[in-house]
Amino acid sequence: MSVDLASVPIRSLQTVDGLLAYREAGSGPPLVFLHGGFLDHRMWEEQILVFAARHRVIAFDARGHGGSDNATGPFRPADDVAALLRGLEADPAVLVGVSMGGATAVDCALEHPDLVRAVVVSGVGTSEPVFEDPWALDVLSAEGRALAAGDAAGWVEAFQRFVAGPHRDPADVDANLMRRVREMALGTLGKHAPGEADHRVPVTATWERAPGIAVPVCAINGALDAPDHLAMAGRLAKLVPGGHTATVPAAAHYPNMENPARFNAELTSFLETV
Repeated sequence: MSVDLASVPIRSLQTVDGLLAYREAGSGPPLVFLHGGFLDHRMWEEQILVFAARHRVIAFDARGHGGSDNATGPFRPADDVAALLRGLEADPAVLVGVSMGGATAVDCALEHPDLVRAVVVSGVGTSEPVFEDPWALDVLSAEGRALAAGDAAGWVEAFQRFVAGPHRDPADVDANLMRRVREMALGTLGKHAPGEADHRVPVTATWERAPGIAVPVCAINGALDAPDHLAMAGRLAKLVPGGHTATVPAAAHYPNMENPARFNAELTSFLETV
């Protein structure tokens, strides 16, 4: 069940290239939630107030997503996280990210290690993804074709296949979860014009540098996620000294939304060790 966040205001941090929107609740060791691509901080509704009981929880919208401004020039998402942590005096923080957010968390640990206390990823390894499975390649191809045709409905239909994963039909997934993902994804898509420049600057050699990450790393994956997502998260956990994995049953690419009780339990268990 979704948490009512009406009592937690949306704030913004001024950066050199616009505003970053975020929500903050609680006090204690900083715990920062990073959402997946095309989604926004609302994907963490089932975590924000739960973990705010013991942590200073911050969930923000990545640049170009949700309530944050679009980029007007080159930027690295990890640098935005660093700016947020410094601007809010919230370091060192445990970074928790699903998909794109997990990749950004890893990049931040590589580029700004002094700001990071630990990293939790889900369904991702680093910001240099490796897709080889035919199912995932077919989904990504369908997304690309729909975007090229300006077909928002077709794009979100393809995008939502990751919500179900390769082992289920989207019709078998909770309708409220599908609605939430669709609403966030279309909201972010609507912030961008067809053919606009992608100002993201990649962080390089992430897989080669991953063994040098000196903070605890945990991958909490949905058991029904795509093989490529699981493989990347597992590879990261093996590369980082002391890294480990946990599995959330009855969930695919967004385990924190689909099985929040189990995800929260696994995250709580990890937080007790760092």
